[in-house]
Amino acid sequence: MIPCRNNERTIGRVLESVRGLASQLVVVDSGSTDSTLDLVNACRSWTGSERCEVVLIQTHWRGFVRTKQLALQACSREHTLWLDSDEPVSGELAASIRTAIAAGVDAARVNRMIEYKGKLLHHAWQPEHRLRLVRTRLVHENRARFAGVDPHDYLEVDAGIDAGLLNGPLIHDSFETFAEHLSNQLRLARASADALHKAGVRSSAFKLMTSPPGAFLKQLVLKQSFRDGRAGWLAAATSATHAMCKHMMLYERGQIENSKT
Repeated sequence: MIPCRNNERTIGRVLESVRGLASQLVVVDSGSTDSTLDLVNACRSWTGSERCEVVLIQTHWRGFVRTKQLALQACSREHTLWLDSDEPVSGELAASIRTAIAAGVDAARVNRMIEYKGKLLHHAWQPEHRLRLVRTRLVHENRARFAGVDPHDYLEVDAGIDAGLLNGPLIHDSFETFAEHLSNQLRLARASADALHKAGVRSSAFKLMTSPPGAFLKQLVLKQSFRDGRAGWLAAATSATHAMCKHMMLYERGQIENSKT
């Protein structure tokens, strides 16, 4: 299953990475105006062992959690693999997925790694283990679902369901430049601040002062992102910027709310 909207730069690579692995593609599109849907519909021409049913759902944007839950519930094969439209499956991971499905696992996690200029960042944001493979029956039994607060959605399963870690990285081809990444972080920070404020969470001057340097040091020191070279320093900087923007917006919303009381 793949949610998408105007992802012509990345979705073609994602689709090719599951060619021969997936027997069904459930794609939920929220209003693409570029060539995204052309790339999706081209998968209908795959033949032989690569033949794949394409289920295309075109709808309005429902938020991260609800849109992905819609896609999840539309899947009908024995196992469901969730991918974003900028997450190609590495060859090693594809082999691990085949092995896991053959073994009949109920769920499995992967390690997602950012790709920058054709190279994986081995330290920034690492490890990033995420549940991505689930037995579809668990979804229909309401034992597997999407949860979280937008934009930080995640797939979860009920307690007691084992979810081992698969070998091989899930590649996150989410930006070409850190300028683009910074723009994405601003958009996500706004979505996060909106969702947190709605949930009753408030920020403060103290959090505004401490969260950005904390995010920077977490990446640079704890994750040792400096070992990724200049990209690691930029990753730490954009993480700090995200924290700063999120708390700025959340703090401002709180101040506006207080002024009305």
